[in-house]
Amino acid sequence: MSTSHELLWSIGELAERAGATVKTVRFYSDQGLLPEAARSSGGHRRYGPQALERLQLIRSLRTLDLPLPEIRRILEDEDAAGHALESAVESRLRELGSELKALRWREAALQLVRDCPPAQRAGRLRLLGTLNTPPSTAPLARFWRTWLPPRMPRRATAAFLEVAVPQPPDEPHPSQALAFAQLHAMTTAPCPGGRQPQPEVHRAAGAGGAALLYEGLVEAFELAAPHLRRARDPHPGEALDAYVAAYASAYRSRDTPDFRRLLDTHLSADPRLDRYWELTAVVLTPPGSRPQPTPGSADDWLRAALRRDNAGAA
Repeated sequence: MSTSHELLWSIGELAERAGATVKTVRFYSDQGLLPEAARSSGGHRRYGPQALERLQLIRSLRTLDLPLPEIRRILEDEDAAGHALESAVESRLRELGSELKALRWREAALQLVRDCPPAQRAGRLRLLGTLNTPPSTAPLARFWRTWLPPRMPRRATAAFLEVAVPQPPDEPHPSQALAFAQLHAMTTAPCPGGRQPQPEVHRAAGAGGAALLYEGLVEAFELAAPHLRRARDPHPGEALDAYVAAYASAYRSRDTPDFRRLLDTHLSADPRLDRYWELTAVVLTPPGSRPQPTPGSADDWLRAALRRDNAGAA
């Protein structure tokens, strides 16, 4: 009498024991993923218990939506199967995260179209149709690279882009999706006159001075952010000192009362990007929460602190 481990099954019997179809078993066998124990005298495949275990493992991996190349790697690399499986699962989790994010952005876009007045739906569809799902920040980064001075060091550019370009939320509220679409439209639209306006300090400071300026501004914005979160009125202090020092280094000057008055005058004449920062705050802030600080709101706070400081000195 044969023991259980000596039993051999036909392809149909293996399929029945595994709860699969004969077509499925044949496919995995043809792919070299199922070991054959023997062949019958008529040339038919025979499978043992090892094939059943392998088939059950393959089907479990397929329920995780792992592709066949990944499954083959897991099965072939038996000594390091744990590492191979871990790597495959991590990769699939990343893919699923991207897919879920895309679905949530599509859901937010559909809600925006559904909830707007009928007369506005065509325009809103055109606006949302320009976005990928999930949306890319590349157009916003390109916008800032044309705003920043040419030949500015890569490190300084990257540091400023990190704070200036808002990352799309994974689970956007419709208002956040709309704000990001408007940001995308704003930053991809042609500039009036064909050229984006530049702050005067870019021309005066040059690439080297501008790098010092933006490195200093990032520090000043970080120092101002806690005051913005606590809704504190603008006031002189460490954040303002860092702000003025950034401009002083760019202009190769010193932080003096005269320089602060001159700086206030210069800043009042510079081009503004208020709409960009308003939309950025919406993208970064979940509905019902206090607005998140942005470089724009930090710059407004610091300019107000500078005016107050100048008024006090006068």
